[in-house]
Amino acid sequence: MNPCPIQVSVRTEYLPRQSEPHNQQYAFAYHISIANQGDENAQLISRHWIITDGNESRQEVQGQGVVGQQPVITPGDVYQYSSGVILETEIGTMSGTYQMRSESGEAFDAPIPTFLLAIPNAIH
Repeated sequence: MNPCPIQVSVRTEYLPRQSEPHNQQYAFAYHISIANQGDENAQLISRHWIITDGNESRQEVQGQGVVGQQPVITPGDVYQYSSGVILETEIGTMSGTYQMRSESGEAFDAPIPTFLLAIPNAIH
């Protein structure tokens, strides 16, 4: 299974109504699309996130599935979900991997490309 048959894309948004800048809490949503470009079913087993804020404070999050699910993604299909994170700074990044299992039982990692979280106009 090389190259990786799973392609991940991300769209982000700042959530001003859930944020409290005076308390250093900046809320962001991220909307994930996971496309299976391979020729067999692939199940998302777990996730590993690396979250870095503007102060370069880093945290890692690992867990089973995403949003309480371990979806099976059929060839040519796209699985989408949304989640969120709160940072202590106006800007940060996230990246990581999804641990997948092919229909034939092969375990592999699908990379999640680094994406930016930033309040509007934080970057010029």
